[in-house]
Amino acid sequence: MPKILRIFCWGLVISFLGSLPLGTLNIAAMDIGLAEGFTQAIYFSLGSLLVEMVYVRISLVGIDWVRKQEKVMRAMEWITFAIILALAVGSFIAATKQGTTGHESPLKNINMHRFLLGMLMCAINPVQIPFWFGWSTVLFTKKILEPKNRQYNSYIIGIGIGTLLGNCVFIFGGAWLVGRIANSQQYLNWIIGGIFAITAIIQLIKLLRHKGIEEKMHKIEDQHNETIVQEN
Repeated sequence: MPKILRIFCWGLVISFLGSLPLGTLNIAAMDIGLAEGFTQAIYFSLGSLLVEMVYVRISLVGIDWVRKQEKVMRAMEWITFAIILALAVGSFIAATKQGTTGHESPLKNINMHRFLLGMLMCAINPVQIPFWFGWSTVLFTKKILEPKNRQYNSYIIGIGIGTLLGNCVFIFGGAWLVGRIANSQQYLNWIIGGIFAITAIIQLIKLLRHKGIEEKMHKIEDQHNETIVQEN
C-alpha cells in the first residue's frame, strides 16, 4: 500500500473510532437529524469536521503557539460547559411537554445555518487539539507520519472523512432507532438531555479541579519530549 494511502487510512480509522463515544458534537448531529432532517445534520457535521481539520493542522505545525494560549482555551471550556448545560435543559423541557409531535431539539431555536453552527460548536470545544496531538505524536514516533505537506494533507482528509462517517452512525442510527421504539420521541429527549447533563457535569468537575485541556497538553508534551530523549 502506498505510504500516502496508508496515512489516509490511519487518519480515517482513528477519527472514525474517536467519533463513536458519546459526545457533544455527535449527539448534537443526531439531534438535528431527528428534528430537522438528514441534510441539516450533514451540514452540521461538515462544519464541525472542517474546524476539526483546521485544529489538526494547527496541532501538527503550531503546537508551541497553541500551548501558550491556555487562558483562551480555559475560557472556551467554560463557554462549552454553558452551551452543553443549555442543551441539557432544553432537551429536558422538550421531554416534559405533553402532546408534542415529532422530535423537539433545543438547537432548533438557534437561527443559524447548520454548517456555521457545526463550525461554531466545534471551534469552542478544543478537546480535539490534545486528542490529535497525542495521536500524531504516536504516528511520528512510529515513523508512520512524516513532516511533509503531502502526508499532512492525506492525513487530514482521512480525518475529515472518518469524522463524517462517525457522525453518520449517530445521524442515521438515531433515526433507525426512533422508528422502532414506541413513544420514542419523548424518551429520546430524556436520553439526549441526560447525555448532555452528564457531559456538563464531567466538564464542570474538570474545570473546578483544574484538569482541563491545558493539563492534557502539558502531559502529552512531556510524553513527546521523553520519547525524543529516548530515541536520541
